[in-house]
Amino acid sequence: MDNIKSLYLPQIKKADFDAAAASEGKQALYDLLVQPLHEELYKRQDFTFLDDLSDGQQLLLSYDYVQMQVMQGGFIQLIQNGYIGLLPTMPAWLQMIGEPEMAKVFDDVLKVYVLNRDMLEKQTTVEEFAQLYNEFKEFEALDEQFHRLNMQVQDKILQYAITHPEEFATIV
Repeated sequence: MDNIKSLYLPQIKKADFDAAAASEGKQALYDLLVQPLHEELYKRQDFTFLDDLSDGQQLLLSYDYVQMQVMQGGFIQLIQNGYIGLLPTMPAWLQMIGEPEMAKVFDDVLKVYVLNRDMLEKQTTVEEFAQLYNEFKEFEALDEQFHRLNMQVQDKILQYAITHPEEFATIV
């Protein structure tokens, strides 16, 4: 990655980082790294906070938001909830950590979005929102690919974090 210095590095105890990195499944490490970012973003209430973060932190936090949205309601929900702005930088970051398949998924989502921006961004009633799933069947396959690749991508992000901890936190 470009290795942009972060203006926000939470402090994490070395013992906590090492234990989380060694844990089975690495969910503890994921939570340890992403939670302080969510807390700071919540305090600031402003997504320009992402500009203060390293590329690795931006990838982790952006991916976490994307994951929450897509796992609940697919890419249509992500778009309708206004999180599409998180996607344009994701393909390059995913390529850099060795996830070209997921990078292509995000790139394909962006292509469908750009071609149908007006319909996908307009305010909808609950019924109109539900209808979007029928109108944009191409998102079904993209949602499925995301679900299939998700854990593998999380693992790659965490492997990057383990080899570049200074990009994610100050280890004390």
